[in-house]
Formats: sequence, C-alpha cells, structure tokens
Amino acid sequence: MASDRFYEQIKLHILKKLFDMRCWMGKHTNIHNMQKGLPGHSRDSKVISAVVSDLIREELVLSKPTHYGLELSLNIKKKLFIEEYIEKNM
Repeated sequence: MASDRFYEQIKLHILKKLFDMRCWMGKHTNIHNMQKGLPGHSRDSKVISAVVSDLIREELVLSKPTHYGLELSLNIKKKLFIEEYIEKNM
C-alpha cells in the first residue's frame, strides 16, 4: 500500500474535492473525477480506489453504483467531522 503521508494526501484531496463540488447526499460525481487535480505520479487508480473504499467503510463517503460506474457523495451525517478534517489538514 502507499505510504501513510501519500494516503492521507489522497484522502484529503478526495474529501476536499467532493466538499468544493458540494456533493452531499443526493448530488454525486463519478469516481473517475477524483483523479483530476492530482499530479501525474499520484494518479494511480488502484490507490485512489483503495482510499475511496476506506472512506466508504468509515461512512464519510456514500457510494451509488450505476450502470456507468461508481458515483460518490459526502455523508451529511458526518459533515462536522469532514469540515474539521479538511480545515485541520489544509
């Protein structure tokens, strides 16, 4: 697996991206959009998928399977934690 620092950077990037796009509950975006905005060496889809899986397991991110891929949104029930996490790590 990726180093802890790299893992945390990707986790922060995904949460910040969904937060900036205001993807809460009903509004969602495709998992492939999470790679955009990362440097070329960080765009490993396996690592991003692993981080997303962990975020789903932690219930910070909700997933919606569709026929064209996995859609992601933030869990409104964890809004305070997500905002504090982003603010603390920026």
